Amino acid sequence: MQIWLINHYAVPTRYYPLARPAAFAKYLMRAGHEVTIFAASTVHNARLNLITDGSLYKEDTVDGIHYVYVRDIDYAGNGISRILNMLLFPPRLGRVCGRFPRPDVILSVSATPMACMKGLKLAKKYGCRGVAEIADLWPESFVAYGLVNPRNPLLKLLYAYEKRLYTSASAIVFTMEGGRDYIAGKGWEAGRGGPLDMGKVYHINNGVDLEAFDGDRERYAFADPDLDAPDTFKVVYTGAIRKANDLSVLVDTAETLQRLGRDRIVLLLYGDGDERAALEQEAGRRSLRNIVFKGKVDKHAIPSVLSRADLCLLHWKPTPIEKYGMSMNKQFDYFASGKPILANAKTAYDLIGRYAGGSAQSLPDADAYAAAICRFADMDAGKRQEYGRNARKAAEDYDFAKLTEKLMRVMGI
Repeated sequence: MQIWLINHYAVPTRYYPLARPAAFAKYLMRAGHEVTIFAASTVHNARLNLITDGSLYKEDTVDGIHYVYVRDIDYAGNGISRILNMLLFPPRLGRVCGRFPRPDVILSVSATPMACMKGLKLAKKYGCRGVAEIADLWPESFVAYGLVNPRNPLLKLLYAYEKRLYTSASAIVFTMEGGRDYIAGKGWEAGRGGPLDMGKVYHINNGVDLEAFDGDRERYAFADPDLDAPDTFKVVYTGAIRKANDLSVLVDTAETLQRLGRDRIVLLLYGDGDERAALEQEAGRRSLRNIVFKGKVDKHAIPSVLSRADLCLLHWKPTPIEKYGMSMNKQFDYFASGKPILANAKTAYDLIGRYAGGSAQSLPDADAYAAAICRFADMDAGKRQEYGRNARKAAEDYDFAKLTEKLMRVMGI
């Protein structure tokens, strides 16, 4: 079958680490289907445009996957240029996609909602099945993050748009497990005064491509003496170091551990972002020897890094949106490493607790963080290994090879 994946941000992972579209494409193609990924030409969080001339679109093949980049305007930050970038993509997509073989199924992703709606309209135009993948609860997340006042009258229009998007889809796939709870809470459930048949609502979480993860672990050994130090307990964080991640508490935690004389415990932070320099400077000002900012590493090296951790740290700034569950990509890389995980908050539909792959608990300050890390450091090695085996079992259940089989059933293929 001919399958289109429409995702504003789904450029190849060498430009932007959004692995889900490429992983689905890989296994859909392996099942005998033809796949085209349509994405904007701009790379999120980078000053890079994949179309540098006046062309309306550009084709590319990366790792055997057919990409079509639709020319869009450059943007930086979250101002008017980004809004225009979002608004220009759908109509330009409509001008481009008719040049390619007619689809049998369109999977259209909610980042952005306008691109997702365009995909559903194209499915109706071509008379094919249109599946909406909901990766973000929009506009609910705007309210949860405090970006929009819940009394703002504009929200009514945004929620109405969201409901229309859901009703337009042949099927709805939520990446968060509580999608049905969300629909029910909005009063949109059929039989209870709403228009949505829950029979067309599905959940397919994020996951990990174990074939790629295990292959990278073997092929891309990452040289780092801190990871190989035999006498330290290595607590590893990978990911963005931005204000939104609120990682200042890890500097405070390192100071607490140093004050307690727990010199064997070392925090290793792999990643970059707008707060890295300030946090690194603050750690130096406090003469902290037990926290190291490693900078950005190639995504292929992440399995090598994680596999040598003693504890993987899953940290984020909690918000009310997590009552519907969460689907953080790095969690599944952590699972795949076969190492125990410590998360700084417990969410609904908690996979770490479900699989007994570590601990997810409220860690509101440095004292709580340090105490939780010390419990793992003082734990019997056999118990930590048990947590790690359980984590790996979670990765096996959320392998993209299996998730793609579930997606094909949703697509009716």
